[in-house]
Amino acid sequence: MVANNKIGITGLPGAGKTHALMRVMEMLAEEELTIGGMITEPIVDGRRRIGFTVKDWLTSETSIFAHVDIQSKVMVGKLGVDLKRLEDVGVKAILRACDETDVIVIDEVGKMEVESQAFIDAVKQALDTEKPMLLTLHKKSRNPLLQDIRRRDDVRILEVTPTNRNLLPYKIIRLMNGEIM
Repeated sequence: MVANNKIGITGLPGAGKTHALMRVMEMLAEEELTIGGMITEPIVDGRRRIGFTVKDWLTSETSIFAHVDIQSKVMVGKLGVDLKRLEDVGVKAILRACDETDVIVIDEVGKMEVESQAFIDAVKQALDTEKPMLLTLHKKSRNPLLQDIRRRDDVRILEVTPTNRNLLPYKIIRLMNGEIM
């Protein structure tokens, strides 16, 4: 695996960013690499997203950090965001991955997450490590952190679509192994 190879996966909501990321993680695990970081997963009621959990991939610790029932000063759409829960699980997961794993994963650098300065700082620290990294990125946000990531020379941004989401994980693995540029 090429050291310090950082890949951002972007796409519209529902395009399959997390699906592609999870498939890449499965493939990396088959290569016996340790993977750490944070994963966000939607909480769905019927067909409606009513919240999100954050999970530490290494420890499996999970917490609900955004939900329609959370009362918060930070609102993203109808979701209240509990930044403390994001930081207690997600930020700690990112920092642990920087120290303890072969590959760092951050899903997602999005509207809710960038409300936390601790999250922003953890992402920047992870980007500065000499480790391979996979991030999913909100497609349309103009947040300064997302703009900085998009401008970095050491981050390759790939867009997932419903058409390419099943092939993209294989391309990412080839990129991470240095087989294609």
